[in-house]
Amino acid sequence: MDVLRRDFLKYCVGSAAALGLEFSTLGTLEKALAAGGGKSPTYPIAPGVIYTTRDRTIVPVGHPQGTYPPSQPPYATIEPCQISLYTANGYGEWEKDAEGYPDGQGVDFGCPDMQTGFVSSPSDPDPSAATLLSFFTMSDLHICDKESPARAIYYGYQYPQPIVPANNTPAGNSSCYSGIILYTTHVLDAAIQTINALHKVNPFDFGISLGDAADNTQFNELRWYLNVLDGKMITPSSGAHLGANIIDYQKPYKAAGLDKSIKWYQAIGNHDQFWMGTALMNNYLRKTLVGSHVLSLGQVTTSPPDWPEIMNGRDCYMGVVDGSTPYGEIIHAGDVHSQPVPKIVADPKRRSLSISDWMSEFFDTTSEPAGHGFTRKMVKEGFACYHFYPRADIPIKIIVLDDTNKAGGAAGALDEKRYKWLLGELQDGQDADELMIICAHIPVAPYGYPTIWTTDSVISDTALITELHNYPNLIMWIAGHIHRNTITPKPSTIGGNPGYGFWEVETPSLRDHPQQFRRFEILRNSDNMTLSILVIDVDPAANPAPLGDGSSSPALISRSYAMAAQQIFGNPWQQGAGMDPSSCVYNAQLVIQLSQLSTGLQTKIQDISPVVGSFKISRNGARPKSRVVTLNNTVAGSVPIEYMASEYSGFSGAAWQPYSNNPTLTLSSTKGATTVYFKVRDGSGKESAVAKGSIRLAG
Repeated sequence: MDVLRRDFLKYCVGSAAALGLEFSTLGTLEKALAAGGGKSPTYPIAPGVIYTTRDRTIVPVGHPQGTYPPSQPPYATIEPCQISLYTANGYGEWEKDAEGYPDGQGVDFGCPDMQTGFVSSPSDPDPSAATLLSFFTMSDLHICDKESPARAIYYGYQYPQPIVPANNTPAGNSSCYSGIILYTTHVLDAAIQTINALHKVNPFDFGISLGDAADNTQFNELRWYLNVLDGKMITPSSGAHLGANIIDYQKPYKAAGLDKSIKWYQAIGNHDQFWMGTALMNNYLRKTLVGSHVLSLGQVTTSPPDWPEIMNGRDCYMGVVDGSTPYGEIIHAGDVHSQPVPKIVADPKRRSLSISDWMSEFFDTTSEPAGHGFTRKMVKEGFACYHFYPRADIPIKIIVLDDTNKAGGAAGALDEKRYKWLLGELQDGQDADELMIICAHIPVAPYGYPTIWTTDSVISDTALITELHNYPNLIMWIAGHIHRNTITPKPSTIGGNPGYGFWEVETPSLRDHPQQFRRFEILRNSDNMTLSILVIDVDPAANPAPLGDGSSSPALISRSYAMAAQQIFGNPWQQGAGMDPSSCVYNAQLVIQLSQLSTGLQTKIQDISPVVGSFKISRNGARPKSRVVTLNNTVAGSVPIEYMASEYSGFSGAAWQPYSNNPTLTLSSTKGATTVYFKVRDGSGKESAVAKGSIRLAG
């Protein structure tokens, strides 16, 4: 077993003053570090096969004290901030089950019933299905400036303290503090490298991030996020940059960057807009973010918290992470009367972004497309809703919806403008015979959360579901926000068929356990009567010793901290009929009946075939008498799995081969002009038209 241990951090840490890093600008820090030789660390994932959770899973070792709901005992035996004690007390231990779980095959595909939600397992995909679309989703990265003076660390780092006096229950939760705040950029970097590795084997058509990219609306948090995706230098610290030359989570490093051939899009979340995802920004919070004084707020005296009262109080300092300590010790937290007024080094890069400023940053990237879904008009209007078509040759429309509550808070809501926009997009897609998927941050009436939408919305979540059923070409609502893998069927009785409806699929958080992203594949099954949506969870790969010094990678450390936070806070991640209770994985095959779709869309889907878009022959290698040529090709339509090539138009003697976009062929002669005929076929056996190309060999 490959069991993670947390005893590898062996640093000799001096005082903050001894570090000599009392400066706040990013450029100054990078120059200081480059003076030591100019090389920055990278954290490559382990070489070899990249696994999904169908192959192997991450499962906790042991079950230390702590339970859900977190408002009730027994509480954990240690505080969340006592990271150095995790291992000794059995928290944060996990294993990668090299033999598979539970039967050597990882977590199989469940096949939930649309009407009842009952999950039968296993459910093997149709081996003769044709792939129409492949994409990934990630969500709730919560890229965190842990040294920001305007966080809410105090409400979580000594859980179950503080206690709400009114009902003697804990006030805080893991959103306020978790050890993972030390490594949020590192987890994203590992996830991006894993996506790149999967893309090389089975390409993605696009990816989308479902919101909460930043944890606290800050400019530097969003830039770290974008720069990881772009593969730039990351300096994951702020203010004085304490510990940046000796502490692993503080060291600047070079991110790998997302493969430039993958287009990615963005949705907005509540943490991208509101203080800690909860309250509207005010002048006090904005000044505190860029200032040198640590935030002070009121005590939590009610459950749920009375945020206006808390914001007006000045009883407790919220605290910051001391970046010069190996476990991120929390300083400047607690009763305002028990310590001097705490001050830290100010940093203007911590400034809070408006929704327009936030969207504008997505135009300052080196990846595609420009704006990542947002337009300059949307930036000007502060309107974060749009649609896009991932493939021009497949009738699938992605509707990206901002369903956050503009009055602040973590609940979902739509105002009149966004609601009318959504109905217009759905009607346009229905009229155009397009398959539709909604991507939003907040789910709509998901499993176990009947009141996740607020009364501020012009339509309730349950009423919205009824409205959505008027558009039978809608097959999925994909969301994040709750940090879990649950899948909820949304059945309808349109046409009298109880199988009709759409699927709501939640993407987990890269911050919290189980720290995964999802892969989606949309298949046309060989019966030509159903579509299957394969939903697959993926753990970011990590290298146990990327620097060769025996220390574990930051992504591996973060996995331990995320596991420990789940165990200490008792977070309710294990929800949903199809979720594996140990790993919190939910791999599924979701079935859509073609008969629920508009007649025109049914015909379009049934007629989709692979289409050879370009075909060009080039000589392979520099040898003048070589008969080996390369058949460069591109294919649109359904995804090909095989090709056939021949010098004869009837393909005499040729056989189907596994598809490649640049296979080789050995010609019969090295002299004169030769014509090659080429075709492909998809998983359901549909063939493309024959393409041909010529090459003249000099002999």
